[in-house]
Amino acid sequence: MVAERVPTAPWATPRAHKVTPREAARELADRDPVLARLVAEAGLPSLPVPVETHFGTLVRAITYQQLAGAAASAIHGRLIAALDRDVAPERLLALPEEALRGAGLSGAKAASLRDLSAKVLDGTVVLEPRRLARLSDDEIATRLSSVRGIGRWTAEMFLIFQLRRLDVWPTGDLGVRRGYGLAWSVPMPTPKQLEALGERYRPYRSITAWYCWRATELYGKRAVAIPVA
Repeated sequence: MVAERVPTAPWATPRAHKVTPREAARELADRDPVLARLVAEAGLPSLPVPVETHFGTLVRAITYQQLAGAAASAIHGRLIAALDRDVAPERLLALPEEALRGAGLSGAKAASLRDLSAKVLDGTVVLEPRRLARLSDDEIATRLSSVRGIGRWTAEMFLIFQLRRLDVWPTGDLGVRRGYGLAWSVPMPTPKQLEALGERYRPYRSITAWYCWRATELYGKRAVAIPVA
């Protein structure tokens, strides 16, 4: 007896090439009229090409946490100078504590940077491109979240903006939750509710999140900038 073949949704079929954010947006627009409207109003997504190494991006993310832009930029600049612009885990671990504190880092952030460096070197945090390509989004986020000072949100922003992964759904992000409510004309969903609501947008939930951020700008009273990792 031959088993009945179950039709597969077009977006679940493996593709011969890597889908771009713009192609993903067009496909989402074909599926959902709300996203079609957002594509028409906000345009196709533009994800900036990363200019820092993976490690450098994570160092910046830790340095910038809970600081205003100008202060964070100054501290980050002093840290980079102390490293002679060689932002590598070995170099960071070799910096004495007084050099880190002299750059303006708190004790907690200095500890976070040392923990990140140690976990990159021992393989807990994988940043080598070929090895990263074999890891799922969830495994990468779990490994990153094991670092002191790096939470799930930072890991998700790293996945979206540094690794350009297309199916990340940051349900804890206030901008995504608010934008979803505004765009789909529903009460702002809780993270748990948003998790379920995002299922229909696989495997391009990062792009849906991008349009949720855009919706806060288009429909909210105050603009909310896209967060960076």
